[in-house]
Amino acid sequence: MPHYFFCLETYLHDALFILFQLCFIVQLYYLVSRHTRLAGFKPIEGPPPQVMIPVSVIISARNEARNLQENLPSILEQNYPDFEVVVINDCSYDTSDEVLETLQKQYAHLKVVTITEHDRFKTGKKFALTLGIKASKNEYLLFTDADCRPASENWISRMAANFTSGVQIILGYSPYYKTGGFINTFTRFETIKTATNYLSSALTGDPYMGIGRNLAYTKTLFFSAKGFASHMHVISGDDDLFVNQHATPDNTVVELNPESFMFTEAKTTFKSWFKQKKRHMGVGKLYKNQHRRMLSFDAVSGFIFYILLILFLILRYEPLLALGLCVFRLILQMAIYNRIFKKLNGKDLLWYLPFFDILYYMYLNVFGLIGTFLKTTQWK
Repeated sequence: MPHYFFCLETYLHDALFILFQLCFIVQLYYLVSRHTRLAGFKPIEGPPPQVMIPVSVIISARNEARNLQENLPSILEQNYPDFEVVVINDCSYDTSDEVLETLQKQYAHLKVVTITEHDRFKTGKKFALTLGIKASKNEYLLFTDADCRPASENWISRMAANFTSGVQIILGYSPYYKTGGFINTFTRFETIKTATNYLSSALTGDPYMGIGRNLAYTKTLFFSAKGFASHMHVISGDDDLFVNQHATPDNTVVELNPESFMFTEAKTTFKSWFKQKKRHMGVGKLYKNQHRRMLSFDAVSGFIFYILLILFLILRYEPLLALGLCVFRLILQMAIYNRIFKKLNGKDLLWYLPFFDILYYMYLNVFGLIGTFLKTTQWK
């Protein structure tokens, strides 16, 4: 009997170690076949291109008086020859209307669409954006949020320059301001990791999501796809679900010149951060099947890799080999991510990689489960 249990234990250890090696191989696949595309990507440098196409900037805002006052002028004063800014004042009960009225007196190209609260009909961000798009006068639409500020006066120029023949979707990047503290640091790290995944995927010809803080697409695409109709019942997804459903290898491009970045402030409390992430992760289950599988393989393989690594080190089962594979993966990550983190305004975060990478895969699996079973009913 003892011999039987010894053999069973040996088989179990061997099976788990094979699983550990399979997870290691899957992780290498993502690093080498996908993330290297972003590491080697070279944004267009030099002066901003001279673009003349008319652009409509769309911003949905609910109770964003302070942010509108602080950030909207930097968008209204962009160095671009022909653009309008459409702000949807979505059922605000703060002083947003007063702020927007004052700004309209200063900027003739600011258009305001006001939505009032209805007792029986609750609106969401997708409804507000739809009204803003309908009110816009231009074919080329550029989206951001009220709490965002462009990195330069050439934000519109850099993004709009990508609207060449056949391009209908432009994926931009939106980093968080660096303020210090654990929540801010991890949020910035997680944002870069998320961007690494979706930007790398787009560069390999398989775009699956975008971020609404810095995203552009054509009005023709929006209405030909019937807007957000297929997922209007979901509170989130005005950005990533729309891109997931309608982006193709031929109609989608990436813009990563630092002048095109759109900065925003990270959440400062765990409660607000948790609420935000729960809302974001809740739409992943509606992605296309191949994208759900791709993201799940990455999340689960990374999580199992670290769990088994810790287990093997504790049990002292092939500890040198297990640790060696981990170190090899880490060195490869550092080499590839060094170039990516520089591109994405997070060079200082590279040194947190050994610790935050573990937290990142825990975060993906925990919030993936939360997003699967919990429903979010409001966007603000």
